[in-house]
Amino acid sequence: MSDAKKLFIKTYGCQMNVYDSERMAEAMGGQGYVATDSPADADMILLNTCHIREKAAEKVYSELGRYKGLKDARPDLKIGVAGCVAQAEGQEIMRRQPLVDLVVGPQSYHRLPDLLARTNAGGKALDTDFPEEDKFDHLSARPKAKRGPTAFLTVQEGCDKFCAFCVVPYTRGAEVSRPAERVLAEARDLVERGVREITLLGQNVNAYHGHDGGLAGLIFALAEIDELKRIRFTTSHPNDMDDALIDAHGSCDKLMPYLHLPVQSGSDRILKRMNRAHSAEKYLKLIERLRAARPDLHMSGDFIVGFPEETEADFQDTLALIEAVGYGSAYSFKYSERPGTPAAERAQVPEAEKDDRLQRLQALLLRQQRDLQDAMVGREVGVLFEKAGRMPGQMSGKSDYLHAVHVAAEGVIPGDLRRVRIVESGPNSLRGELV
Repeated sequence: MSDAKKLFIKTYGCQMNVYDSERMAEAMGGQGYVATDSPADADMILLNTCHIREKAAEKVYSELGRYKGLKDARPDLKIGVAGCVAQAEGQEIMRRQPLVDLVVGPQSYHRLPDLLARTNAGGKALDTDFPEEDKFDHLSARPKAKRGPTAFLTVQEGCDKFCAFCVVPYTRGAEVSRPAERVLAEARDLVERGVREITLLGQNVNAYHGHDGGLAGLIFALAEIDELKRIRFTTSHPNDMDDALIDAHGSCDKLMPYLHLPVQSGSDRILKRMNRAHSAEKYLKLIERLRAARPDLHMSGDFIVGFPEETEADFQDTLALIEAVGYGSAYSFKYSERPGTPAAERAQVPEAEKDDRLQRLQALLLRQQRDLQDAMVGREVGVLFEKAGRMPGQMSGKSDYLHAVHVAAEGVIPGDLRRVRIVESGPNSLRGELV
């Protein structure tokens, strides 16, 4: 392998991008590339970008600027931009950063080898199409190397909801679901290589329709794989949480008691302006039904503060909803404009007000997170161990509820699933003892 070329991939954003980066690395592996952790050593640098965060495109351009010296020193170095910023910016990336050789959108990355061949011939390559063919059919078979105990598996892409703040329908396209038989085949392959927990991914994963029984049907089919011990899924929309999926939380032992279900706001007025198509009351009733099915369910959510036209009264409604739910974890952000989305054209909330609201909201969420975490002390939970901890003889893993747990556990190896009694709650993790 001494003559192998080296590939450096930097991944931004969501778990789906992590999955996509793995698949791009595998595609390039078929072209003789091996992974490197250093861009300075790379023959190809690929940025897999996300357009959700504030000033996402500018951060990508800034990162590209850091590679100018590498490109000047080695003109044969190939530099590519993939993902949602690539989809949104397209040719503009090459105009602003001439050192970029190729740009590829998230639905076209299976064409990476062909794009690279075009750059090797002396040209530049751009592909931001939404191709009719299924990219997963054209990706090379996953290598049979040993895997860690957890893995992501994309089952659904795109979104048809068109929330007023979101670029996903424009960068990932319409909702598409992978056929269940292909998902199950990939899951079995992962399990054969050591995976014990799979997280099913989708921009709107509970809109999955590649199985006759929807996402719930797929989950029960996956649960029949003996050595697959845990199943999770993310990210969901409240409007697609159907009866079967709610029931699965109470009847499928392998489906973990953790659910990420974004609400974004507790104000019906703002939810309507966001085009969320659900009310705060509908969301709260949905939580009641989920917890009736699985009383120990830990909830996670997303919140946007300072959405255009949001008043203090609207914000107080959001705080009230958070108090009513009790979240074990959450992601919270100040609203920032996304060009081309409806909300970007509306009257904006002053930054100082956004900052103040975000601090108050995060203080409430942190208190809830700590209260729920502290309540774990004395309980027994399952822990899937993933890696050695920082202390000698220590192993780290995730609980059923996705808490990080550290245990002094001689003889335990990654992939072991053990019962653990929680004895201490720290700032961001739990400490336990083997039962």
